[in-house]
Amino acid sequence: MKRSSAIYSGRVIHRRHRPKVHRLFYRVFALYLDLDEIPALSKAMKLFSYNSAGVFSFHDGDHGDGTRGGLRRWVDTQIEKAGQDPGSMRVFLLCYPRIFGYVFNPLSVYFCHDTYGNIRLILYEVCNTFGERHTYVIPVERVGPKGIRHACDKALYVSPFLSMDCRYHFHIMPPAQDVVVAINETETSEPVLHASFTGQRRELTDRALLGLLLSHPLMTLKVTAAIHFEAMRLWLKKVPIHRHAPSGERVAQTLIKSDQKGRSS
Repeated sequence: MKRSSAIYSGRVIHRRHRPKVHRLFYRVFALYLDLDEIPALSKAMKLFSYNSAGVFSFHDGDHGDGTRGGLRRWVDTQIEKAGQDPGSMRVFLLCYPRIFGYVFNPLSVYFCHDTYGNIRLILYEVCNTFGERHTYVIPVERVGPKGIRHACDKALYVSPFLSMDCRYHFHIMPPAQDVVVAINETETSEPVLHASFTGQRRELTDRALLGLLLSHPLMTLKVTAAIHFEAMRLWLKKVPIHRHAPSGERVAQTLIKSDQKGRSS
């Protein structure tokens, strides 16, 4: 039986525009998981497990409200709050897996499809290194040739080198043979940071995961190490620091209404 879930292998690019120019890129891969298919994947695959230890694994507690075994229920709640019917939705999650038990996902993206396969809702789940998580829930009016564009105000402290007085501009080319997830962050309407993931689809198999383990050893640890290494470089460049003010809630969500969300194009 053909799997709906897949792998997207590609690279992440960060470009900081001000107050100091800074650029980095690194090769990564992400899993594109049909939430309802994950238990069957775990049973059928040797290198992938669900809510248990494994070489590659996916844990509900790494996402949503952090409860074990309740991610689909949490997503359904967000769908309901957005005024849509979760019973008719098929949900795919683009994220990094745990590798040997460790993962840090700066951004995970949920694509909620209706019975016709149309994307009706996207959840942008942003995490910081302080263990806080904020999800921006944004309806999709249509998907045009240039993909999906959304915008919202920043609600979670992410980096000591970025102000909270910023706005996110998301640009999505939905998963097909390729996928693009890009964020342009602005402050007072001026560009501050561009971050993007571009990936190419591969079949999700044990053989493919073994190949990625060899070509991307300890990738999830490298993501965290890269964040701290680049932070040191920015500090050396004397980029101003914005101190962390703990969020009132460790996990929070914002529903973006039609008049707030930007547009699809």
